[in-house]
Amino acid sequence: MTRIDAKFAELSAAGKKAFVSYIMAGDPDFDTSLAIVKGLPGAGVDIIELGLPFTDPMADGPTIQLAGQRALAAGMTLDRTLELVADFRKSDDTTPIVLMGYYNPVYNQGVDTFLQKARAAGVDGLIIVDLPPEEDSELCLPAQEAGLNFIRLATPTTDDKRLPTVLQNTSGFVYYVSITGITGSAEADSGDVGPEVARIKAQTDLPVIVGFGINTPEKSRAIAGIADGVVVGSAIVALIGEGRPVAEVLDFVRTLSDGAHSI
Repeated sequence: MTRIDAKFAELSAAGKKAFVSYIMAGDPDFDTSLAIVKGLPGAGVDIIELGLPFTDPMADGPTIQLAGQRALAAGMTLDRTLELVADFRKSDDTTPIVLMGYYNPVYNQGVDTFLQKARAAGVDGLIIVDLPPEEDSELCLPAQEAGLNFIRLATPTTDDKRLPTVLQNTSGFVYYVSITGITGSAEADSGDVGPEVARIKAQTDLPVIVGFGINTPEKSRAIAGIADGVVVGSAIVALIGEGRPVAEVLDFVRTLSDGAHSI
């Protein structure tokens, strides 16, 4: 059982929904990013998604693109991201961490080397958005053999014919992208999302977490009411981009987690 599996078992036993937060590793710099990550569990975050800075993101809107650029300009690398995770693990051995990003940096390092380092650092799962199920032998299956969950995205365009393929080797949870488009480009609508979550849950026992387009405590609560949890990224990253103090960022995160946990 991974930390992700254990967290969902704990939440289920307590009758609670999951609140997942995303920030870009190294944004705006290593020390500030680490301080925010360390503060997230205390702000009610159940699972941390840590973005891997990359020069050519395809799923990210301007807010997260700029975060990646700031991180890269500050010298963030894949190895430094794993160092950040290892530093976090010195004081927190229970909160799951999922790395979210693109395959190029992993491929450049080498899959076996990356998985060994990620496991040693304390990473629990991966979301690699540009590796489709047809390429599961590339990273998905090796990751799961190494003890990491490999989390797949389902979208509004994942029809009933495609869905079983998407779910086949997914573990940890299913990440449902609530909108068509990039991060931060539109708002999630619970009326649209509800039937899609139900459709996915009819084909898997995994928790279904909804992300993209969730930016307020009210929206967090509404989406948590029809899913197993919510992910918020761009709204948090935007505050970091504005140079807000760490405490202010964490206070905002707490309002979002309170929304999700109020169900």
